[in-house]
Amino acid sequence: MSFKSLGLTDAILKAVEKKGYDTPSVIQEKAIPLVLQGKDVLASAQTGTGKTAGFTLPMLQILSKEKQVGKRQIRALVLTPTRELAAQVHENVREYSEYLDIKSTVIFGGVNQNPQVRTIRSGIDILVATPGRLLDLIQQGVISLKRVEILVLDEADRMLDMGFLHDIKKLLAMMPTKKQSLLFSATFSKEIKKLAGGFLSNPVLVEAEPENSTAEKVVQRIVKVDQGRKNELVIKLIKDGNWKQVLIFTRTKHGANRLTEKLVGARISAAAIHGNKSQGARTKALAGFKDGSIRVMVATDIAARGLDIPLLPHVINFELPNIAEDYVHRIGRTGRAGASGEALSLVSIDEMDYLKDIEKLLGEKLGSDIIEGFEPVDKFSGKPASKQNQRGGGGNRGGGNRKGGGGGKPSWKKKSNSSSRRTGNRN
Repeated sequence: MSFKSLGLTDAILKAVEKKGYDTPSVIQEKAIPLVLQGKDVLASAQTGTGKTAGFTLPMLQILSKEKQVGKRQIRALVLTPTRELAAQVHENVREYSEYLDIKSTVIFGGVNQNPQVRTIRSGIDILVATPGRLLDLIQQGVISLKRVEILVLDEADRMLDMGFLHDIKKLLAMMPTKKQSLLFSATFSKEIKKLAGGFLSNPVLVEAEPENSTAEKVVQRIVKVDQGRKNELVIKLIKDGNWKQVLIFTRTKHGANRLTEKLVGARISAAAIHGNKSQGARTKALAGFKDGSIRVMVATDIAARGLDIPLLPHVINFELPNIAEDYVHRIGRTGRAGASGEALSLVSIDEMDYLKDIEKLLGEKLGSDIIEGFEPVDKFSGKPASKQNQRGGGGNRGGGNRKGGGGGKPSWKKKSNSSSRRTGNRN
């Protein structure tokens, strides 16, 4: 299967080739022909599967067939839950439309609206937006959605998690009833199906992979450690492994700030990214992380679905998420587009219920390791945790040490055999 066989035009194929892609992913194979046929699509696709191109490429082709007479008006709207994801989607739109007469822009909060307003007033075909800023500019009379022909809800489940349902319904009421609608979601909850039923017309269901599966080439490792020693262990792992690019997830904004301070104090370049940071600070941190000037980025779950870092080798769950599905999205930051990666989770005794929820979601047991010198201590007996507890039900699954992103091999030794696990079937 090639992109040409999907029915894409030469101008789009040229842009795809320039990006270095030659073979479409599963979601692209399934979704692109359906979108080109004008059908509404309800798609289940995990992060890292190439879903953005799955709706962007056919959307651009449809819009490019008919040129607007007079001033350009918004004909396609892509809604995303986070600023980072909006910026990422728009970057893809710009790259894929390089050889087309298509104008686009992105809007989100946290930055001065004036440049956004100027671009919109000059005329655009495609708008990528977060719901809050979009409603803001509609109320100011800057934006009209009366000419929208194609609507895309990207990461719809995350938008519902973040409380955007009311905003989405308001926006839907401002658009034409007759339009092509595409909904992409990592999960098909009852809420998602209800939302889809409210605005999709005879949608075709597309599933790229089993729900909540994890990347085939992501090695998942659980390390049992006491909560109070996680900072020390993270620093040791990064230094001993000579890891050059590490994304670490914490549960809270304050936790992200504290860990970042500890890393910087240990002479490891690091930056935090979360909702309390200004958009300028978030953009600067992400740029530094991508160009290598920042070695570690510490993030809350706001970043779990909006970051696109090619060939990211390491993701660490400093704390397990309290929502099991977020584990899938966190570790989905590595092992993207067929590359390999490692997802390491540091688990303390108070997080065992979270671990059980994750294992239930994945439908498998994740075995665990302990690291010499960081053996967890049973908080009741004051003695080292038993061998049975150390394994966490995972048993011996083979594996072994993996090299870090910088090429060095970790110097620590594990008390139990490695319990790395490769799961899922994903491109």
